Amino acid sequence: MTKNILISGASIAGPALAYWLREHGCTVTVVERSPEPRPGGYKIDVRGRAMEVLERMGLADEVRRHHTDMRGGAFLDRKGRTVVEMDADTVGFREPTDVEILRGDLARILRDATEGVEYVYGDSITSLTEDGTGVAVTFERSLPRRFDLVIGADGLHSTVRALAFGPEEGFLRSLGHHIAIFSVPNLLDLDRWETIQAEKGRTLNVYSTRQDTQAKAAFMFASPDLAYDRRDTARQQQVLAEVFAPHGWIAPQLLAAMPDAPDFYFDGMSVVEMDSWSTCRVALVGDAAYGPSPASGQGTSLALVGAYVLAHELAAAGDHKAAFAAYEERMRHFVAVNQKQASNIKRMVSRSGFMLWLNRTMMRLMPYLPGTAKIMEKVKAEIRDVSRAIELPETRPESRTKPVRNGF
Repeated sequence: MTKNILISGASIAGPALAYWLREHGCTVTVVERSPEPRPGGYKIDVRGRAMEVLERMGLADEVRRHHTDMRGGAFLDRKGRTVVEMDADTVGFREPTDVEILRGDLARILRDATEGVEYVYGDSITSLTEDGTGVAVTFERSLPRRFDLVIGADGLHSTVRALAFGPEEGFLRSLGHHIAIFSVPNLLDLDRWETIQAEKGRTLNVYSTRQDTQAKAAFMFASPDLAYDRRDTARQQQVLAEVFAPHGWIAPQLLAAMPDAPDFYFDGMSVVEMDSWSTCRVALVGDAAYGPSPASGQGTSLALVGAYVLAHELAAAGDHKAAFAAYEERMRHFVAVNQKQASNIKRMVSRSGFMLWLNRTMMRLMPYLPGTAKIMEKVKAEIRDVSRAIELPETRPESRTKPVRNGF
């Protein structure tokens, strides 16, 4: 299989797909809107079959070396007093083979493994015109080019999805919550530790990993859909400040640091649901196709597995239409069971005062209640099962010839 393929998005799914396509002898270009790779980021989990994908890439040991090294976490009451402490794997419901890593570290490891792949930063696709032999692509800054296939790996608000399938409103199912994450001063002197404090309708999590001299603050809150410009950071910060103004604890100090944060992130929590992930010569992978929301904890794993499967089917089928159909058939169940994990948002943010009281009471009694370990193991087993709910095909690259790097 020798194809000239454009991938939009250089976070996780994009570089992972570029790796496997290059292994199959493709010429690959990755275009990324951001002007440069983004370091750091928030912590993410890689579980189950996704770790197997990294093993097959020869990257698993490197990923493990960059794990967050979190020691554990504490759930706090409304005054910031510790209710219960847990080790890191219990907080994250992780198996010994799972890895927690900063998003930017994983993205860098994947990019570094794609020698010979062309990366173009600071640019974005503006139009896609398909015909019987390829796709004519125009860009915001670069000259037009032509590719055999175009793959959207550009996240929840995918440009490729909008151009090829239509407005995102038709594909995003809101969970009725928003999330914000940004770097803050380490006011609590946290050392590989996270603290979680909840009020009715909102939850605040502050943590610091071994790689971070600062801390990260993650704000989650229940809300209807909000009207704001996704690129209007000032308005987003205003919304967040209004919601968490009555929160107490250290929320005021964290909000005061918000305007200076270089990595402020704010978005609604949604699940991407589509009847098809491809049309003619354009396909989607990762969050662009089937984002399960941050509440699921499975977005990174879906991206890595999806990239692997898509590349495999393209190599196995030769014909892109058959490959896209096989990719969807193989991935649909895996996507469905992982997207169901988005229901975890109900445990993460308590909408009623009663549920908040009940959760705090149960956490306070956990060390003394018989059967607590079995309850925790049941939850962990469910996550383990969905992370392994697909059999990976064996991929034998037809060619390991690495295309020559070139520019727009």
